[in-house]
Amino acid sequence: MGQEIDLMANYPKTKRDVSGRGHTKTPEDRAIARQFGKAFFDGSRDTGYGGFSYMPRFWQPVIPDFKAHYGLDSTSHILDIGCAKGFMLYDFQQLIPGIQVSGIDVSEYAIEHAVESVKPHLLVGSAVELPYENNSFDAVFSITTLHNLEEDDLAKSLLEIERVLKQRGKSFITVDAYRNDEEKERMEAWNLTAKTMMHVDEWKAFFKKVGYTGDYYWFIP
Repeated sequence: MGQEIDLMANYPKTKRDVSGRGHTKTPEDRAIARQFGKAFFDGSRDTGYGGFSYMPRFWQPVIPDFKAHYGLDSTSHILDIGCAKGFMLYDFQQLIPGIQVSGIDVSEYAIEHAVESVKPHLLVGSAVELPYENNSFDAVFSITTLHNLEEDDLAKSLLEIERVLKQRGKSFITVDAYRNDEEKERMEAWNLTAKTMMHVDEWKAFFKKVGYTGDYYWFIP
């Protein structure tokens, strides 16, 4: 198994009204959000982002850490699982000229509205059955995505990451997690789409059981 490492340390932090969000979210809001359509990306804050637009201040500070940790350069081929509109992959293109990028997302809406330079490299599909050959990628990333799957499918998705990597261990994922009861309560209030949330120790045990060899970190609001 890989290591617990915060490769998202330079991603800008936003102030979140976690308790307020928990009081206003309804089962209907969560059902709409889990369709991952326009309402999720570009609708109201009740059902998602409230507008999902490219801003370089988010991913550009993070890419150098990804680059250094995984030794990425212009000859590398990377995959983003849950790529949405391709913003992270676009910044990879900007900061590592020549790098080959691929992305997959369940959202037809997100892919249709992706960054134009990235769009030819994106597919609509599921993390449970990646449409790529074995040993295709130098690194695989999945940021706050895989927890949207039920546990059995999440396990399959981790094995799919292992399958498509050229070298085991060259992956990084973040998932919804908590370390104590207070964080668990906040996570349950904040969550719109996740179907699998665990204590960090449960996640580590799960990764080991499944056979996931990559790196990981947590999203904790």
